[in-house]
Amino acid sequence: QVQLRESGGGLVQAGGSLRLSCAASGRTFSLYTMGWFRQAPGKEREFVAYIGTGGSLDYADSVKGRFTISRDNAKNTMYLQMNSLKPEDTAVYYCAADRYPAATVTSTYNYWGQGTQVTVSS
Repeated sequence: QVQLRESGGGLVQAGGSLRLSCAASGRTFSLYTMGWFRQAPGKEREFVAYIGTGGSLDYADSVKGRFTISRDNAKNTMYLQMNSLKPEDTAVYYCAADRYPAATVTSTYNYWGQGTQVTVSS
């Protein structure tokens, strides 16, 4: 079992930056593939980025070159550095974990945080 808690969301102007954190409970954090997803009002939850246990990673095309995912296994924490934010990045951002997910597929993650709101004003 893994419990996840996101933090770092907020209101920022377009072009600004935010860093999200996802703190995980338990002693087996390093064994989990971790992902960031987001859900805008009226839309389905969508993949943003993932980082595997060996450091493999990938991003949605919409955030490539602007967002950076990382993890610190010693701190049981995953991060999402978001730069050059756009109004269309406005959403609730969720972190997710699983041992063997299809890394970009929402439904294959069993553990989720409660979400943190990111609002980008124009």
